Amino acid sequence: MENVAKNDQPTHKVLWQLTRPHTLTASFVPVFIGTVLALQYEQIHTGLFLAMLFACLFIQIATNLFNEYYDFIRGLDTAESVGIGGAIVRHGMKPKTVMNLAIALYTASLLLGVYICMSTSWWIALVGVLGMAIGYLYTGGPLPIAYTPFGELFSGICMGTIFILISFYIQTGFVNEQSILISVPIAILIGCINLSNNIRDIEEDTLGGRKTIAILMGFEKAVQLLAALFIISYVWVLGLVIFGISSPWLLIVFLSIKKPIQAITGFKGSRSETPIAMKSTAQTNTFFGLFLGIGILLDFIFSNL
Repeated sequence: MENVAKNDQPTHKVLWQLTRPHTLTASFVPVFIGTVLALQYEQIHTGLFLAMLFACLFIQIATNLFNEYYDFIRGLDTAESVGIGGAIVRHGMKPKTVMNLAIALYTASLLLGVYICMSTSWWIALVGVLGMAIGYLYTGGPLPIAYTPFGELFSGICMGTIFILISFYIQTGFVNEQSILISVPIAILIGCINLSNNIRDIEEDTLGGRKTIAILMGFEKAVQLLAALFIISYVWVLGLVIFGISSPWLLIVFLSIKKPIQAITGFKGSRSETPIAMKSTAQTNTFFGLFLGIGILLDFIFSNL
């Protein structure tokens, strides 16, 4: 285990970096989409929307903190590691403090969950507890999900499909075919964020004993898989429009097509272009999701004129 570094930055900056802010749209986008989709059926309950949004953000940030803590404990993170908050190995934060912050965020999320359940259905508690367990077990427990080939699958389903469906359900009281189908490309793109992280970290993760899908496939095939998943996400939306499941307004997601192209080009370029590829992958999820939500909103507005 590496020695804890000496703190060299203001605490608020360290805490902000620890949240991995560039990834937080992975929580906002699904809640936004699920809520906007519910507009077709019910007037939006602002309190439930905000409670769901912050509960999801807290779970995601706590998951990042668990990741920071357990990767340090297992000796995987060093001061030279990229893509981490670095609060422990670079800035001197005590591991126990990181764990306590994660537990505090889970507690806050749990309280918000109680409010949501009291306002809707207690069945949501079961899904919420399952999601929180997966967040912890992603890097915690005897067999961390992040050390297996299933990290992309779990993150995509939990933060994509489940976040969208719960956001939709708490506003409408039901889940329908359209909400499930619209959640699929978002789940795929959230999984892509994980996949791109794992592609970048192939060397470090191999030394750390991980068996991610990127390691099992190798760099070239993993990048090809990433490209295929990008294509499937866009073709999926096109299919929803062609088969009349969704409005043609959703095709504005193609305005974001430049980002996945930049991501794949970056990974196929020199090592110095990897940060561009990483940023473009995260932005693909962000812009695709925002445009998808805006398309749903425009369909609602013009259908009610």
